[in-house]
Amino acid sequence: MVERLKKEFKVEIEWRPYYLRPDTPPEGMELPEYIKRARENGSEERLRGMAEMHGMPFRSTERVLNTRIAHEATEYARVNGKANEFHKVVFRKVYGEGRDISKWDVLRSAAEEAGLDPEDMQKQVESGKFTAEVAGQVQWAQQIGVTGVPTYVINDKYAVVGAQPYEVFKNALGQILRSTTETG
Repeated sequence: MVERLKKEFKVEIEWRPYYLRPDTPPEGMELPEYIKRARENGSEERLRGMAEMHGMPFRSTERVLNTRIAHEATEYARVNGKANEFHKVVFRKVYGEGRDISKWDVLRSAAEEAGLDPEDMQKQVESGKFTAEVAGQVQWAQQIGVTGVPTYVINDKYAVVGAQPYEVFKNALGQILRSTTETG
């Protein structure tokens, strides 16, 4: 869907971090009851249907994952010009394969698939090189009112929250383009 939006609207995509559960321990944690209830009420089926519509497999996460090193590894990928490629692989590993992105073997495999040096990535992330940058980006997200993932921020002004169908993004981008044309 992101690729389709990029082609149709000539937009640039930048993935930025946000900690939905900043209190998640390194080993992860059991899913909270509200997530279990939402799954029982059909949230998983909607996501599964959207994934199938785009030809993608979908597996539910069994635990809340700690995403700190994955976000820092993504910052490494961004600095090295491979953020979108890396993010796509990591996303597939979590939601298509059910892998735990708090584990270095998973992130190293993603780095290799994305054309990055897994050894260098792990070394730089473990050195803390990207910790302050990621923390600053998370703080910015909190300041602009992000409370859920995914949240798509358009032109640092408009937000679309949640895994939404393509038409929602198409309509939002169309409205934004019309409003900037009318005021510009």
